[in-house]
Amino acid sequence: MYQKLTPKQKALTINLDPTIYGTFAEIGAGQETVRHFFRAGGASGTIAKAMSAYDKDFSDAIYGKEAKNRYVTQNRLRKMLRYEVALIEERISRENNPNRKFFSYANTVTTINFDKTLKGHGWVGIRFQTKENEDYNEIVIHVKFKENDATLQQETLGNLGVNLIFGAFHYYDNPRNLIESLYDDIAKDGLEIDMIDFSGPAFGYVDNRLMSLQLVKHGMTDAVIFNSQGSNMLPADVLYKKNIFAVRGSFRPVTKVNIDMLKNGLEMFQKDATCTHEETEVLIEITISNLRADGDIDERDFMDRVDILGKLGYTVIISNFSEYYRLIDYFASYTSGDIGVAMGVNNLLMVFDEKYYKDLSGGILEAFGKFFRNGMRVYLYPYKDPETHELLDSSNLKVEENLKELYKYFKHNNRIVDITNHNPEFLEIYSREILRKIACCIKGWENQVPEGVAEMIKERGMFGYKEELSFKQFS
Repeated sequence: MYQKLTPKQKALTINLDPTIYGTFAEIGAGQETVRHFFRAGGASGTIAKAMSAYDKDFSDAIYGKEAKNRYVTQNRLRKMLRYEVALIEERISRENNPNRKFFSYANTVTTINFDKTLKGHGWVGIRFQTKENEDYNEIVIHVKFKENDATLQQETLGNLGVNLIFGAFHYYDNPRNLIESLYDDIAKDGLEIDMIDFSGPAFGYVDNRLMSLQLVKHGMTDAVIFNSQGSNMLPADVLYKKNIFAVRGSFRPVTKVNIDMLKNGLEMFQKDATCTHEETEVLIEITISNLRADGDIDERDFMDRVDILGKLGYTVIISNFSEYYRLIDYFASYTSGDIGVAMGVNNLLMVFDEKYYKDLSGGILEAFGKFFRNGMRVYLYPYKDPETHELLDSSNLKVEENLKELYKYFKHNNRIVDITNHNPEFLEIYSREILRKIACCIKGWENQVPEGVAEMIKERGMFGYKEELSFKQFS
């Protein structure tokens, strides 16, 4: 566990380290980070330059113009970081400054507007060395402000900047501690970090998907998204003004049922929403509660699941939304487009279980108001009972007596529709049975998962798979 220090203590520690030297470039909220270093004392050997190219024309003259005149972007931040480091390298002689580790810190943010309708957000990052003459590392984060006062947001930004700089130099060998330390002297209800990216030689072993998981696990954000290549994505970039189709599951492992549900449900959704594939964002969702189903989160198990989903070409969202209505509420905060969710019968029964809404003042009616908002549809995949062989779908689903009329309302208005074009052969595929066979090395599961998945599970020993021992190994 790392030792918590105040921003002043952190700034002073950095200032007193003769090997650390760099620049500060802050746009949008004043020079909130660098002032901590000036006030702490001893900054003359640390700060090469502090600037705020606030005016867009002047900023363009330094860093170049941005597409669509968007300045609060990741691209802008990385330009600032690399430009400022290049200046240090150009102007400061290594021969006259031996053993110095150069850095550039930058942020580009917009704080809350006058009408308080937009809370503000921004990009914060550092480009730094851990050793002299070593290649540079970068840590880039995206933040969303939650406070309702610009001054408070500026103070939060300043503290965050100090925490990031200190963490870069003192916790680079333990990124988990670095992430936790970002909230030192910052309330989690005042700031959200919804994306983080580590790169460079010091982080060659770091998987940014695991780092994203830490953000959700520690309550720093409610959801993170990464693409099939494993790159962290800003939720706003992925979801803004898109039609969204999502499938929630454990995907342990992904089966042909999951893919059949997704593909056929998506086909129906695009027809209903009259949208193309390019206009639709397809997401595979795994909840933190699902990852914690067997206790604490098993990171190996997590990576096994997302690696397979990535191999199949899917974008993954990890969320803290146990209830479906919270997921839809989250999507709706980014888009006014159509939203569809594919789910199985058991999941829909949980949606109609009142015990999950006891904390809502409006109970299940409030939850349904958020869940079925703006024409949102449930695409229901049927379930075949393994004992009775009865096929369950929306026509014979049994909900509690007091909710029957409510259920009929949503079904009658086509807010709950059956996936009718499913493959009947897949209805007897059960993920728990597949998982049992994998762990016990029982054959016969391989043809129940998508192409290429069985080979991946066997090669990497996923989900407890072990090669069967041959007779020769005992002779």
